[in-house]
Amino acid sequence: MSKRGRLFIVLLVLVVCGVFLYPTIQWYVGVPQETKDLVTGSREQIREYARGQATRDLALLTGLVEEDSGAQIPETMSYLTSLARDQYRNSGRDVPRSWTVTEVMRAYPDEQAFFQAIEQYYRSSLLNLKSNSEQVLQLGLDLSGGLSILLEADTESFEENYIQRHQRSPGSAEIDEAVQQSIEILNNRIDRFGISEPMIRRQGDTQIAVEIAGAADPERVNTFLMGRGSLNFRIVNREQSEELAQYFAQNPGEMYTPDGRVRTPDFVDSGFKVFGYYTRDAYGIDELQRFVVVRDEIGLDGIYIEEATVGEDPLTGRPVVNFRLTVEGGERFYSLTSNNVNETMAVVMDDRVRSMATISEPIRENVQIRGFDQDEARDLAIVLRTAALPIELEVINQQAVGASLGEDSVRQGLRAIAVGFALVLIFMAIYYRRAGVIADFALVLNLLILISVLSAFNLTLTLTSIAGLILTVGIAVDANVIIFERIKEEYRLGKSPEAAVSAGFRKAFWTIMDANITTFIAALVLSQLGTGPIQGFANTLAVGIVTSMFCALFVSRLIFDFLVQKLKIKTLRISWRA
Repeated sequence: MSKRGRLFIVLLVLVVCGVFLYPTIQWYVGVPQETKDLVTGSREQIREYARGQATRDLALLTGLVEEDSGAQIPETMSYLTSLARDQYRNSGRDVPRSWTVTEVMRAYPDEQAFFQAIEQYYRSSLLNLKSNSEQVLQLGLDLSGGLSILLEADTESFEENYIQRHQRSPGSAEIDEAVQQSIEILNNRIDRFGISEPMIRRQGDTQIAVEIAGAADPERVNTFLMGRGSLNFRIVNREQSEELAQYFAQNPGEMYTPDGRVRTPDFVDSGFKVFGYYTRDAYGIDELQRFVVVRDEIGLDGIYIEEATVGEDPLTGRPVVNFRLTVEGGERFYSLTSNNVNETMAVVMDDRVRSMATISEPIRENVQIRGFDQDEARDLAIVLRTAALPIELEVINQQAVGASLGEDSVRQGLRAIAVGFALVLIFMAIYYRRAGVIADFALVLNLLILISVLSAFNLTLTLTSIAGLILTVGIAVDANVIIFERIKEEYRLGKSPEAAVSAGFRKAFWTIMDANITTFIAALVLSQLGTGPIQGFANTLAVGIVTSMFCALFVSRLIFDFLVQKLKIKTLRISWRA
């Protein structure tokens, strides 16, 4: 490959690294801590904050207009100018030359529309930050703390379902197998949801402890626990659903039992249940729309779903979830839909109706369900692909945990890494002179690429990951030392700088490759078989081996070729002795 082509690849790698690192840098450097705390909280907190800020801003602007109709927009509310400009243009009116508070408020038909525009600004800003926070390089439990969740297996519900399916009670072996299988599914789900390096372990006979590094966002738990064994399809009783809606409208105090559960009135026939029908608002929060009466008998259980993907409705453009059933599931679903043509079928997940549709014709294998936004459809598809949990899990304890290392320990550790890395750079520059400076550039680039790759894949940085990172630096230095010593041997034989560089890289190539390939294989084995911190160490080491070889064999070679072929240097200056 030509030098121009290699230079283009290096520049492209740098650009890609910048793109990958930008969210991490913006999050840790550009976002204030109080905003981080808000964004990593629940969506209910974000909604309360956005509405509170909109109320405050509107009251302030209204007060300014009352004092002076020509008052200018405060600097802290400059965002309103662009919002009002778009509103003027969309309504076909002339854009004002100066932006007073009065002109900004005139952009909207009434105060309610103005309030909604301000609220939408805060909502979109915070939700975008929340989405970006999931794409940054996370710090592990030992560095920044995280979430500790204790789950309890609902054995009573499992026994009821088991008796219904097998006509006998489950033994301790069946319950033990269900709990163990749930741990495996949770591991799979957490990885697919991008929550890396979880610590999941069994605690006692029926409890599962989960530790997740990163910001203490309780919604992360609800995400990978959704559909925890109760995803199913049921037939809706439309007549009784309408009667129930009228009854609750006339008797709002009869909706719930004293313990907060939905009350089932006496007029609801036996063999039917009452569930709430929920949709998501603009903040992604479930909102109760109405109550629905469905059959107690499950028409089809989620365990019969074989594959699920997210698609798009060609007419509305809204996301849909397409899934394929097993052979047995297809037969059951065909029977269900054949016997209930023109009836309404409900998709029930975690005792909530999430979607409803009228059955127009019998369906056998390929099913499509609507009623979800893009994020919810994606999450639902992941849940369907990873299978329903064989036993329902309840969160009995959830709390934020602090880092196992204090701030001083983390600071001292980072300082030690920085000092050690600086000493390596200084030693290489002094001992190998000009070649050492080239090696230093390759080492810094290697570190940059490594961190950007870890950030791109949302990997979690723990102490063991840092150990893998330090080991990677050592491997990268070792590769450069091998290359330089080979070049020195060729140069002492009297070869020209260009010939010595070419022969040195050629002879060092397989030595470096053999050493790194064996280490890479070991890292892959650890990555597949290890869990938690061990997996983090292995992932960092594996990525570091690839990046170090790229920098040592590709980037360093490019710089050497430029020096000896373009600049025509007479001496290599590859050692402090020469």
